[in-house]
Amino acid sequence: MRIIVVGATGDIGQTACRELGQRHDLITAGRSGGDYQVDVSDLTSVEALYRSVGAFDAVVSCAGDASFVPLADMDQAAFMVGLQQKVMGQVNLVLAGMKVISDGGSFTLTSGVLDRDPIRRGTNAATANGALAGFVKSAAIELPRGLRINVVSPGMLDISAPRYGALFAGHKPVASDDVGRAYAKCVEGALTGQVMIVA
Repeated sequence: MRIIVVGATGDIGQTACRELGQRHDLITAGRSGGDYQVDVSDLTSVEALYRSVGAFDAVVSCAGDASFVPLADMDQAAFMVGLQQKVMGQVNLVLAGMKVISDGGSFTLTSGVLDRDPIRRGTNAATANGALAGFVKSAAIELPRGLRINVVSPGMLDISAPRYGALFAGHKPVASDDVGRAYAKCVEGALTGQVMIVA
């Protein structure tokens, strides 16, 4: 398969690429790195990415920022980061992509643990994760041409623990290999409308 991986340079993106790259042709994209540059919060930029890439069979999105600040310090601008980047950025990949992806293709998005197991300063990310779960479940029943959609929802990866472990007190890091397998299951399997929890 020819798979577009957006956000391929982050910890989760590298994990997905390491697993999928063993068997598939990967095209990487990101804000500043990868084969192509894209701003996922801008639908026009996403459409331009798809035109540049040409034919493809799957999209894996590991992109999307959120604001990690105390709720007492949160304002609308900070809260919109998660909604514009993590939610609408990934939704844009589907809205534009479903028109041009191959028949029977798939979209695999990325959320995270915080809507299930919250942490301090994680409200923006938790809200985005919950929104993505709802989007995937609903979009799955309307996608045309046999298209599928799922979202991988991992805990904090073991390779991310040195940087983010202090935020996730008491959380058990998840094995990056397990996260990679979750992306393979979504792309290569038959499931749709699922939140693929990796804990």
